Amino acid sequence: MADQTRISGEEKEQRVSQLDGWKLVDEKFVTKRFRFQDFLTGIQFVNRVAEYAEDIQHHPFISIDYKMVTIKLTSWEAGGLTELDLECARRYDDLYATLAE
Repeated sequence: MADQTRISGEEKEQRVSQLDGWKLVDEKFVTKRFRFQDFLTGIQFVNRVAEYAEDIQHHPFISIDYKMVTIKLTSWEAGGLTELDLECARRYDDLYATLAE
């Protein structure tokens, strides 16, 4: 399991900037919108995200808007972003890549 120590200040911005398309929100969340060709592919993505999140017991906020899925991550116990959130962001990008091909 990834480190759940909160990432601080400048390091946080630098680390988030290395993620593909993820944005820092309110200094404690990372968020990204994923677009799909159709509704059911978006739902497949959400199901895969949910399965992974349940396996590691680290659950994102998920919003489904037709063919657009928004994921938002933070670590409540740490009071902000942790390595676990960044690891999840990379994993969700990988899951998206398998469905967007």
